[in-house]
Amino acid sequence: MPALLPETTTPVESALPESALEGLGTRPFGVYVHVPFCATRCGYCDFNTYTAGELDSGSSPQSWLEGLKREFDLAARVLGKPPAVDTVFVGGGTPSLLGADGLRSVLDAVRDTFGLAPDAEVTTESNPESTSPEFFAGIRDAGYNRISLGMQSAAQHVLKILDRVHTAGRPVAAAEEARAAGFEHVNLDVIYGTPGERTEDLQASLDAVLAAGVDHVSAYALIVEEGTALARRIRRGELPAPDDDVLAADYEMIDRVLASAGLRWYEVSNWATSEEARCRHNIGYWRGGDWWGAGPGAHSHVGGVRWWNVKHPARYAASLADGESPAAGRELLTGEDRHLERVMLELRLSEGLPLDALDDDGRAEARAAATEGLLDQSALDGQGRAVLTDRGRLLADGLVRRLT
Repeated sequence: MPALLPETTTPVESALPESALEGLGTRPFGVYVHVPFCATRCGYCDFNTYTAGELDSGSSPQSWLEGLKREFDLAARVLGKPPAVDTVFVGGGTPSLLGADGLRSVLDAVRDTFGLAPDAEVTTESNPESTSPEFFAGIRDAGYNRISLGMQSAAQHVLKILDRVHTAGRPVAAAEEARAAGFEHVNLDVIYGTPGERTEDLQASLDAVLAAGVDHVSAYALIVEEGTALARRIRRGELPAPDDDVLAADYEMIDRVLASAGLRWYEVSNWATSEEARCRHNIGYWRGGDWWGAGPGAHSHVGGVRWWNVKHPARYAASLADGESPAAGRELLTGEDRHLERVMLELRLSEGLPLDALDDDGRAEARAAATEGLLDQSALDGQGRAVLTDRGRLLADGLVRRLT
């Protein structure tokens, strides 16, 4: 994604060029909904989120929902005849703060504007502390069929460093409640490499994940983002910075434990028990699909055009109430841009990247990378695909630069 531009008062053209609309509906089409509300701010988080104390009276879940519906009306006008939605992903922030009724309203708005494909994947993120058996039953009845829970760690002292407010055992209980409510597809998010996290802490987290019986796990190395409370603590010397060698060892441990339990990697940071358990919405991103991102700060992409919304909820709602697009900026991706993104994203998938997506220099680098053990030699020779090896996954970012 591009860096967010400063919010300005200059309107951004909402119409899309005909070239972007060509083939709309022949490619997977998703809707992302950004919920900007959180009960507390986690020390490591730099997402576009706001606590109640950071918002004025003009910013509320109700004004946000009204703005969301207006943005969907805008989407219908911009896209002409919008295709039925293949995937919906409600993220944040903390979508579960909306409650089951609020999330039902969100999905009803998507359904009313676009329609849902018969086999649509419908996901919402949730904070374990703002869920309950009744919550899960309510959103399952509303039409959600996939849930993603923020676990991060099973070690209480690690959660404290991250400023997470849930207790260590709550994510497992929430996953069990979700499954009891009829959710076949449940994801747990794990963060590794937090200062002070020991090998036994990570092992405890993985044990908890397996005990929860989920069919999908996302595991992300901690990134210290500038401007966060965690970055300030590290800069002051209160905490050590994450160590690259430790992060690599943690990743290898995660992959080994999950694979032994039947969860196989299908993207560098994601594991699933089966193809059906994979997150189709995210696969749409990684394979260059189309999606409309609604809500403050959300990003969209249709046919090589990318745009992003203003970040503050009050300005977002006000723009739409005035009949204006909430977009803060947009860009038309060049052929070089799209090539770079294709290599960067598809290479991260377990199926890899077809060699014919590379130029002559890129193919030569791929052959060299295979001799170095970064790409699977048999996949390169037999299938004509650049597929990361275990070692290659640890060095994927550097390999992308070589291939492009």
